Amino acid sequence: MGRFLSILVISLLVIGAAAFYWRFYYVFGEGVKAGELNFVVRKGYIFKTYEGKLIQSGFRGGLGSAIQSNEFEFSIVDKNIAETLMSNSGKEFELHYKEFFGALPWRGNTKYIVDSIMSMKGEPGEKVISPKAAH
Repeated sequence: MGRFLSILVISLLVIGAAAFYWRFYYVFGEGVKAGELNFVVRKGYIFKTYEGKLIQSGFRGGLGSAIQSNEFEFSIVDKNIAETLMSNSGKEFELHYKEFFGALPWRGNTKYIVDSIMSMKGEPGEKVISPKAAH
């Protein structure tokens, strides 16, 4: 009976660990979203994470045929990417992201994690300002 109980407990732990990995660490999808960067902020009660919003061009019909803009809300793990985005708000970006099934508090508030900047476009002749180092 003791051996059966040990096998059962170990099996449940392995199944639980696999389910946790699948829910929070398995990359379900990857892609690129393009649009105007609305904002990037660092916020949180316990875990301070970088959160942002990209406004995509075009419109979509919402409930009752109301017109709404397409918004892409995302989290950022890499501080350098977040600072680059913060210092260039309002410009056009193409952002590469990974999609997970669930969000983790220390990774961000969304299931979309931006991991790189593919391209950035601003006004013609406008200089891109690099983010300043934190003191």
